[in-house]
Amino acid sequence: MILAENLTKRYGDKTAVDDISFTVPTGKVTGFLGPNGAGKSTTMRMIVGLDRPTAGSVTVGGHDYRTSRSPLTEVGVLLDAKAVHTGRSARDHLRAMAATHGIPRSRVDEVIELTGIASVARKRAGKFSLGMGQRLGIAAALLGDPQTLILDEPVNGLDPEGVRWVRQFVRRQAAEGRTVLLSSHLMSEMAQTADHVIVLGRGRVLADAALPELVRAWTTSVVTVATPRPAELAQAISGPDIEITTHEPGRLRVTGLPAATIGDIAAEGGIPIHELTPTSGSLEDAYLALTEQSVEYKTKELA
Repeated sequence: MILAENLTKRYGDKTAVDDISFTVPTGKVTGFLGPNGAGKSTTMRMIVGLDRPTAGSVTVGGHDYRTSRSPLTEVGVLLDAKAVHTGRSARDHLRAMAATHGIPRSRVDEVIELTGIASVARKRAGKFSLGMGQRLGIAAALLGDPQTLILDEPVNGLDPEGVRWVRQFVRRQAAEGRTVLLSSHLMSEMAQTADHVIVLGRGRVLADAALPELVRAWTTSVVTVATPRPAELAQAISGPDIEITTHEPGRLRVTGLPAATIGDIAAEGGIPIHELTPTSGSLEDAYLALTEQSVEYKTKELA
């Protein structure tokens, strides 16, 4: 478990992380989201002792990570896949890390096979593509078979097979009782991977909830209805807090009313229905609604 309490980090007059508290539980994949500049990277660096908090505290497994006598076996970290000796081969890089903790060479071979880099294990890491560099970084994080995994953008540069592998792997790790904190800007992938989500914006916690709860709270379900008598149906289902729009002839988009109720009302009025399709909001919709006022670098919408 990762526990942050009133965690704050300032750089001069800039507050990167502003008095945040959260818990990353064991047995779940916790998604860590936020716009660029939200404070995610700074928070992860404080968790593993690379940055010292200005105030507050953060513990991993009940203690400060910096006091760990065997950090690789407690926490596996991927913050920067490029943080390798570019002149070493992938295997030598992992062997050097393993030697610092007395990890056997057989474990190096295991993580090389596990992450799919066996064919390039003897090549210099400096020659790796972005995707292969990510796989090497994940291999390094797994080297000590840790109880906690902290992965920052682990699917960056991976092909679809690699993305799916990471998704399945981290979910399996959580199912085995490990703590998994996963940061990504890919909302569609996070929606398939995370059980719980923490969202930061301008250094503060904007949301901390189970993924389905977050989506329900910050999105609106829409029902698409196709009928040859749209005006009649619209009149029949209209009411307070119900929004009805028409985007094309014979089709209505209805918010504020469940599909079953629309169908019942249409049946009672003898109005034929050719389509009745409910569409729930997505994690991306919820994320954009949450962070709308917290985006530091906002682009202009296209006309």
